[in-house]
Amino acid sequence: MNKERLDVLLTSNGYFESRQKAQAEIMAGNILVNNQKISKPGTTVDSASLITILKKDFPYVSRGALKLMKAFDQFNINVDSNLCLDIGASTGGFTEILLLKGAKKVYAIDVGHNQLDWKLRNDERVISKEKTNGRYLTTLDLEDNLMDTIVTDVSFISLEKILPAAFSCLKNNGEMVALIKPQFEAGHGEVNKKGVVTNTTTHLKVIKKIIDFSLDLGFSVKGLEKSPIKGPKGNIEFLIFLVKEDKPTVDNVLTDKYIIEKIKEEQ
Repeated sequence: MNKERLDVLLTSNGYFESRQKAQAEIMAGNILVNNQKISKPGTTVDSASLITILKKDFPYVSRGALKLMKAFDQFNINVDSNLCLDIGASTGGFTEILLLKGAKKVYAIDVGHNQLDWKLRNDERVISKEKTNGRYLTTLDLEDNLMDTIVTDVSFISLEKILPAAFSCLKNNGEMVALIKPQFEAGHGEVNKKGVVTNTTTHLKVIKKIIDFSLDLGFSVKGLEKSPIKGPKGNIEFLIFLVKEDKPTVDNVLTDKYIIEKIKEEQ
């Protein structure tokens, strides 16, 4: 794992607009790293650490919420009264947005434990399933329910390991938003020493691989957008919009030219 000063990590990942603001929040005791309070701005931490901000102007439980908000804005998704599944829920950024958008119930699945935000953990609309690996998920984990909507933001695993289980848990015509993280899809030689994919050709290759895999599973691929924020190490990430249909297709707009434009789009 790469290590970085906590104040630098918070600023570079967009939690705060300046190091001074980040330092003030750290010294005020408002920052948890892997659920442990850190009070010294110069403390070095793993760049992939779980960051929790106890007191903040930011309106959501985690910055991950911004990713799903963009998906709602761009893909015309409606989850009102839906049964939803959040694979890799972590702190609950995606779960929170699903609830705000009217979801009837959200199954929050994560392989870890004690990560889901307290207010979500205590929301009667949220069913928290800890120590549950999304790769092996079945409807038995979901009270025999098929889902209307599935969202996923997972790390250290390829989407190719997650999508088959998600597909089996989704209703016909159900929708899915998944985050493509190139650093977990590319080959070892395509990721630099810092764990970052910087090559546009590699980004294109990874995205097309996931599109083809999704299509082969039975998903229609309806859209692709660049995530509004970067990953912890500075990786750019992508939102893909999938629909489970009898005759899966790929939207005509998703040409190589369009995908490259998205890769190079200002963030």
